[in-house]
Amino acid sequence: MQDTLIQFLKTAPTLDSPKHEKAWLLRVAANLSKNRIDYNQRRLADELNEELVAKEREDLSFVWEEVKALPINQREAVHLFYYEGYTTAEIGKMLGRRESTVRSDLRRGRARLQGALKEAYDFGEGV
Repeated sequence: MQDTLIQFLKTAPTLDSPKHEKAWLLRVAANLSKNRIDYNQRRLADELNEELVAKEREDLSFVWEEVKALPINQREAVHLFYYEGYTTAEIGKMLGRRESTVRSDLRRGRARLQGALKEAYDFGEGV
């Protein structure tokens, strides 16, 4: 409710009637609620750590070990894209980078992972 009031005060919309005002307030409240639910769902993801890798992703733990060895820009992009499910546009906004930069970081990270995994585990081109 408070966020809706703040949004109303920030935008100061010119509304034709009390009916229109009510509809505007309800729509803004609904949108803010949906945004909060989405935000909370994304925050439920655990951070990438040893316990998570060992417990829930035992079959892929070697991959996450290699991800943790990537340079920070590539590691952030790979983690946020593949593990947390963000789009490249969302990652760009979060990290203050252009979307094209995020895509480049992902491409470079994938290439490094492919090379490291191929060398260490002899997986070939399918990574």
